[in-house]
Amino acid sequence: MSINPFIAVRRDLHKIPELGFREFKTQRYILDYIDSLPQDHIEIETWKTAVLVRVKGGNPAKTIGYRADMDGLPIIEETGLPFKSEHPEQMHACGHDIHMSIALGVLTHFAKQPAADNLLFIFQPAEEGPGGAEPLMKTDIMQKWKPDMIVALHIAPEYPVGTIAVKEGLLFANTSELFIDLKGKGGHAAYPHQTNDMVIAACSLVGQLQTVVSRNVDPLDSAVITIGKITGGTVQNIIAENARLEGTIRTLSVNSMKKVKQRVQELIKGVEIGYQCEAAIDFGCMYHEVNNESSLTREFMEFADRHEDITVFECSEQMTGEDFGFMLKEIPGFMFWLGANSGYGLHHSKINPDESAIETAISLLIPYLSFKGNESY
Repeated sequence: MSINPFIAVRRDLHKIPELGFREFKTQRYILDYIDSLPQDHIEIETWKTAVLVRVKGGNPAKTIGYRADMDGLPIIEETGLPFKSEHPEQMHACGHDIHMSIALGVLTHFAKQPAADNLLFIFQPAEEGPGGAEPLMKTDIMQKWKPDMIVALHIAPEYPVGTIAVKEGLLFANTSELFIDLKGKGGHAAYPHQTNDMVIAACSLVGQLQTVVSRNVDPLDSAVITIGKITGGTVQNIIAENARLEGTIRTLSVNSMKKVKQRVQELIKGVEIGYQCEAAIDFGCMYHEVNNESSLTREFMEFADRHEDITVFECSEQMTGEDFGFMLKEIPGFMFWLGANSGYGLHHSKINPDESAIETAISLLIPYLSFKGNESY
């Protein structure tokens, strides 16, 4: 039995997940696929592992952008699927394989039937880290082809297929990585008074960090500090000289992010004094909030609601992070959730989105981008 060609594309891509800025096989697959399309209206540029495809319009007055992310996650896949990842400890556990197949499906249509306006398809690397959108926005090619509006989607495993969830304004949070290194004085477990134990310091700091949100952030605002990983010490009978905390900060406002970071730095200074150690902090990469432009989002919701097989509803903002926010910072547009009906959530080793969501998205985006690409400007 034959399957939808873009489900086949998704399965091909699912086999070859790659981490940020190492999407070499993925980029090659996308370029080979694009080479199979009619070339009359297509222009292609690459940057690192990104692929940008401009479909020239018949009478362009503007450019409409559509972005799909490319990278996978450092996760061992446990789905048992016949097309499971062929790359050890790497998996498309966030749906980027589905995002790319949707983009290629929509691109295929417009390569054959261009709109009046230009369309720019952006296959963006490193969304999961260290972040591809911000440096891509600064490139000469992106500035030359910069869209007048831009759209993206993200699968939502918790929603049924046929569901679109979106809202005007803030959709996703500001996010920042958090890495803290503590260095004290190690020694024999029998002589703790001769050491400065960094396991004790790390445990104390984790507890203190949990007070930042509860006691320093406006209760009517929202913020999260999560420490997801702690490492320290070498063996059970040696007091740890070093410890490392790795986590994330998420806030719904830029001001809260600044306040949280300031308070974290102050707490670390206290740990240095209290535990007679040295501490270093690295906030890693920060993702700008995803803020949907109101009029475009509202128009899209009304458009999607007219699709007979789609249910649209207004969702609430989430603490999810997405570097598409850097694109929306400069270009009006929006991101929406696409229902994909999986029993496991994003970033889970057993996530298995319903592939029929691919056709749902393509069947919506082709008429929507046709409408936007042919309206008067």
